[in-house]
Amino acid sequence: MQHNRTSLFGYGVTTRAIAKTFGPCTFYDDHVHKPFTDEEGNRVRPTAEFDPRYSDLEIPSPGIPPEHPLIRQSEHLVSEYDLFLSPLARPPYTPEQKPFTVWITGTNGKTTTTQMLTHLLADKGALSGGNIGTPLAALDAASPLWVLETSSFTLHYTHEAKPDLYVVLPITPDHLSWHGSEQAYIDDKLKPLAQMREGETVLLPRAYADTPTDAFVIPYDDADDLAAFFGFETDHIHFKGPFLLDALLAMAVDRILFDRIDYAKMNAFVLDPHRQEEFSDAQNRLWVNDTKATNIDAALAAVRRYADRPIHLIVGGDDKGVDMTPLFEALTDVDVTLYTIGSNQAKLDALSARFGIPFESCGVLTEAVKRIADVHTLQSVALLSPACASLDQFPSYAVRGNTFKEAVSNLS
Repeated sequence: MQHNRTSLFGYGVTTRAIAKTFGPCTFYDDHVHKPFTDEEGNRVRPTAEFDPRYSDLEIPSPGIPPEHPLIRQSEHLVSEYDLFLSPLARPPYTPEQKPFTVWITGTNGKTTTTQMLTHLLADKGALSGGNIGTPLAALDAASPLWVLETSSFTLHYTHEAKPDLYVVLPITPDHLSWHGSEQAYIDDKLKPLAQMREGETVLLPRAYADTPTDAFVIPYDDADDLAAFFGFETDHIHFKGPFLLDALLAMAVDRILFDRIDYAKMNAFVLDPHRQEEFSDAQNRLWVNDTKATNIDAALAAVRRYADRPIHLIVGGDDKGVDMTPLFEALTDVDVTLYTIGSNQAKLDALSARFGIPFESCGVLTEAVKRIADVHTLQSVALLSPACASLDQFPSYAVRGNTFKEAVSNLS
């Protein structure tokens, strides 16, 4: 079987899907120590074996950081989005076949907004992909419309492709250790605006409304702003808190593209678990699994929702290099006790002491649940909204959330 000179960085979901379309290819992966050939005929090699002299095209898994040796050695680096959606897209994905694309980015709510919009546009043949879990290579090119959850990692490596309609949710500090600075993170989120053209539309937080672009910009401050612009009646929408903004942005795209407002269909959408997921223990006390709150802004959204009652808040994990001080500044006005866990526990304990916020050092999630159970009442809320990623102690945020729910169910 003849191999082409395409190099794929990372032996993951995205690159393996690309190899099915363009393969057989050669993979380079940090976790591979002995070369092998997989069942698809692809060669899989250790990172150290990459030689740019024998590669005509390099495609990275989105999460590989810019300072990685594979990225630094590359001479023909192309992102997944550029590969399929740019004017230089390779066969079998030619520009003539390119579907209409809606890209959705921001710090919090990308997945929910993507799911909500795909739900609303199901009758139009919409498919969702990107960071939501389905690589572009696995999407049907014949579909008329792709709704793509788009991460800052993907955007960093994308230079040619652009959305036909761009939805930008609020941007708050995240992934700073990967991007290097907050401004670099913001710049990657806003990068597609420079490529967009007249006749295309972007929904954009007002703070970035002056970003140069030829697209038509619809700026917004909050959910009320969007509702007023598009004529939505928010009391007809069942979703509240941060989910209301997600719903309004999805409905705004439906209104822009098809000039319709369907409250019933929007309200029929079912949220995924792990985002402000409420449940009760055997004593009917309220617990909330918000494990997907992996940054400060997401955690504060949950805190604001329950700010009318005492909060037992579990925080901590991998903070990705973000300064956690703004979280504590916001918590000073809330009746909250913190239960710190994870790799940044010492940092959180020091900040708790500095801001005078009651806290208990728990180390691990199950210990935090036990300590909360000793003081939790029918009037308080126990909230896992960690403001940090999970990978220091768990394989994923979902495993963290399931561990939390299991620990509560095991309480005597």
